[in-house]
Amino acid sequence: MSTHTKEQPGLRKFKALAKLMDSQFRIPGTTIRFGFDALIGLVPGAGDFASFLISCYMISIAMNNGASGFVLARMMVNIIIDALVGAVPILGDIFDVVFKANQRNLKLIEEHYTEGKHHGSAWKVILPIVILLLGFLVGLGWLCYKFIVWVF
Repeated sequence: MSTHTKEQPGLRKFKALAKLMDSQFRIPGTTIRFGFDALIGLVPGAGDFASFLISCYMISIAMNNGASGFVLARMMVNIIIDALVGAVPILGDIFDVVFKANQRNLKLIEEHYTEGKHHGSAWKVILPIVILLLGFLVGLGWLCYKFIVWVF
C-alpha cells in the first residue's frame, strides 16, 4: 500500500478542510474543539446544507485520489448522519461538535492509504443499510396495517 496522504496535494487539502470544519477552534479552558461545521450549522437549513456540500466536496477529493468504494460508502454514511442529526435545531449543533464527521472521514482516508485498511466494494456498507431500510419499511407497513385494522 502506498502513502498517498503525504504525496497527494488533494489529500493535504482534505486534511486541511477536515480540521477547518471540525476542529479549528478550541473552547478556552477545555479540550473541546469545534470548527466551521458547528458554526455555519447555526444558520437554520442553509448552514447545514452548506456543511453537507463541503463534506461532499471532500468525498470527491478522496474519490479523485483513488479511495476504495468501501471507504467512500462509509464516508457518505458519516456525512448523511451528520446532515440528518445536524438539521435538528440546537441538538444538531451540539452533535456537530461531538460527532465530527469530517475528522472521522479523515481517519478512514488515513487508515486506507497508510495502513492499507478498508479496501473493497461499497456493497459491504450499502447492503446492510438497504436490509435495515427494508426491515424498517416492512415494520412500518405492518404497523399501518394494524392501525387500519384497529380503526375499522
